[in-house]
Amino acid sequence: MSAPAAEAPAGGPARRDRLAALGELLNRPLTSYHLLLGCSLLLLALGLMMVLSASSIEALQLKKSPFTWFIKQSLSVAIGLPLMWACSRLPQRFFRLAGTPLLILSIFGLIMVIFIGNAELGAQRWIYIGGLTIQPSEPAKLSLVLWGADLLARKARGGLIEWRQLLIPLLPGTVLLALMVMIGSDLGTTLVLMLIFLALLWVVGAPVRLFAAILSVAALATTIMISVEGYRSARITGWLDVWGNAQGSGYQAAMGQIAMGSGGWFGLGLGSGRQKWGRVPHAESDFIFSIIGEELGLMGTLVVVALFALLGYAGLRVAARVRDPFVRLASAAAVAWIVGQAIINIGAVIGALPITGIPLPLVSYGGSALLPTLAALGMLLSFAKREPGAAAALAARGPGPVARALSWLGLGRRAAGDRRTGRPRPTDNEARGVKGPT
Repeated sequence: MSAPAAEAPAGGPARRDRLAALGELLNRPLTSYHLLLGCSLLLLALGLMMVLSASSIEALQLKKSPFTWFIKQSLSVAIGLPLMWACSRLPQRFFRLAGTPLLILSIFGLIMVIFIGNAELGAQRWIYIGGLTIQPSEPAKLSLVLWGADLLARKARGGLIEWRQLLIPLLPGTVLLALMVMIGSDLGTTLVLMLIFLALLWVVGAPVRLFAAILSVAALATTIMISVEGYRSARITGWLDVWGNAQGSGYQAAMGQIAMGSGGWFGLGLGSGRQKWGRVPHAESDFIFSIIGEELGLMGTLVVVALFALLGYAGLRVAARVRDPFVRLASAAAVAWIVGQAIINIGAVIGALPITGIPLPLVSYGGSALLPTLAALGMLLSFAKREPGAAAALAARGPGPVARALSWLGLGRRAAGDRRTGRPRPTDNEARGVKGPT
C-alpha cells in the first residue's frame, strides 16, 4: 500500500495570497502619499495626547492650567497642518527657489542667537520675542535639505551627479551651519545636520573613502567639543555608567529607563504614569518617549517605532521612484533628518546613545521643531504626487474635501477658470448639456 501523498500546509496558499495582496498594495501609485500622510497624522495625534499627559502635572506644580503646554502645542499643530497642506500643493520649482533664501534667513537667525539668544541648561539656542520662542537651528535643517539638493541637482548631467561637486560650496556651507549651531552648544542639531549632509553624499554615490574621511573628521571634532565642555563630559560619564551616577549626571537617563521598564507590555494606562510627577526632566519634550513607554507599554513604543519606519520607507520610496535629481536628493535628505532625529532621541531614552537634548519629531512639545518638520513632510507629499501613475490616480479619485468645500462656496477651480476666461458661468442644466430655462 503506497504512502499517502504529503499534504501542503493549509496556511501556505493563504499566506501567499496575503503576501501577493500586500505586494499589490505597496505597488499602487499613491502608496507613498497615503503612508506619509497617515503616519504623520497618527504621530501628531499621539504627540498631542502625550504632551497633555506628560506636561499636566508640571503645569499644576507651577500653578498653571494643566492644559497650558497642550494648548500651545495645539496652536502649533493648527498652524503646521495648513502649512503642510500648502507645501503639498506647491510645485517642485518653489522648493528649489526657496533653498537659498531660507539658508540666508537661518544664518541670520543663528547670528542673532549669539547676540540676543537665551541660554538654558548649558545651551544657547532660543530667541524670545514677546510670547514666542524661536529656535533658528530648526529651520536650518530644512534650509540645508533644500539648498544642498538644489545645488547638486543644478550640476547634474544626464540625471547623474558628480560627487566632487559636494566639496565646493556644499561642504563649506554645511560646516558654516554646523559651527554656528555649535556656538550655541547644540551638539544634537549638529549631528542632524551631519546626517543630512551624509544622506546627500549617499544619494550622489560618493566613494567609501570620502565617507571615512568625513566621519573621521566629525568624530575628532565631536571629541574635542565634548572634552572642552564640562556638562558634555558629564553626560558621557552618566551614559557610560547610568546607575553609578543616578543621583548626578545619569539622573535623567536613569529616571527615563525606570519609566520605560515600569510600563511592561501594555503600560500603566494613559495618564497613569508616575515618573512625570517631577522625576523625569523634560518629560513633555526630550523624554516624551519614556512616558509613552510607561503609560502605553512596549506595544505603544513599538507602534511609534513602526510609524517612523513606515514614514522613512515612504520617503525613500519617493526618492527611488521619481527620476528627478532634486526630488531624489531632497527626499533622502528629509528622511535622514526626520527618521535620524527620531533614532537619536529614542536611542538616548533607552540608553543606547548619550543624551543630546533633541526632540522626538512630531511627538515632542515644541513649535519651533514642529513647523519645519511639517513643511518638510508637505514637500514629500508634493513629491509623492510625481511618482509614476500618481497624477492619474489623483485625477481619477476626483476633488478632495477642501476642493469640494471651495466649489460649494464658488471658489473652486471652475469659478477661477470662469474668471480667467471672462465667460459667464454656465447654469447647471447647461453644464449637463440640457437646453432650456433652468
